[in-house]
Amino acid sequence: MKFMLTFSLKPETKARDEAIGRFKASGGRSPKGAKLLGRWTAADFSGGFDLLESDDVRALTEFSLMWMLRFWDKISYPTWQKLAHAVRTGEGQAQFGKFDKAEQQIFSAGVEAFSFTVAAGLATSYDFSRHRRVLDVGGGTGSFLVAVLRRYDALKGTLFELPGACAVARQRLAREPEGTRIEVVEGDVFKDPLPEGHDALIVANTVHVFSTAHNIELMRKIRVHVRPGARLLLADLWTDPTHTQPVAAALMSGEFLVIAGEGQAYSEEEAGQWLGQTGWQKLDRRPLAGAASLIVAEAK
Repeated sequence: MKFMLTFSLKPETKARDEAIGRFKASGGRSPKGAKLLGRWTAADFSGGFDLLESDDVRALTEFSLMWMLRFWDKISYPTWQKLAHAVRTGEGQAQFGKFDKAEQQIFSAGVEAFSFTVAAGLATSYDFSRHRRVLDVGGGTGSFLVAVLRRYDALKGTLFELPGACAVARQRLAREPEGTRIEVVEGDVFKDPLPEGHDALIVANTVHVFSTAHNIELMRKIRVHVRPGARLLLADLWTDPTHTQPVAAALMSGEFLVIAGEGQAYSEEEAGQWLGQTGWQKLDRRPLAGAASLIVAEAK
């Protein structure tokens, strides 16, 4: 039997501590007797739902408090303890490329859980039928490519990520039928050449971890590697000009700063300026999920 398990981030039951222990031991996998079919999480962490298959109600109860607890415990909360210093200096402590194997697994899984609804929204809100090959720059576990390729059988993808993230992605993609159509390429977006031959590029949950200068550099570099007419898809927590709306995006700026060392949530207007300076024409902005939205640009 299939169940939809809704959740909010207010665990108050006695089983909470026990569930945290099970999560740490299991890596967030569903317990025996329950099969996880999919997870949809609000972009602002307020809640979401899991789709599970099980005949065991107890297994579903055990599962309800597991997801993302290790991410908060091991990655997010420790960095927030340095928030005051990061705000005063404008610099956090960059974590990317410095995780050990276990931390990288926790980080990658946590980010995928956080952005699951955004990936699903991108796959349904943008028409990829005009494209042949999609490059996901800084694409984490490859979850965005999986969501897109699942809807477009003729499409192929390339994931470009740091080596640690690629190691997790290869394991993740090996479990997906779409993984056979995804090439995984290791590299640093600012130090290594980007893979060639793509007519669509996804940059999702990446702009917010870089400074303005680095984002301009990134968009300029991407433009050099594509032909006119290629599409750039920027999925992120884009704000209004005051950086205060949507509220969830503004609040997440603290998370971006302490983890990335220089990031924040940026406005649609800022993105438009960067695109204009780097050879792109902004075409559209559309909602995705929660506070996340998509900016579509085309190479001039």
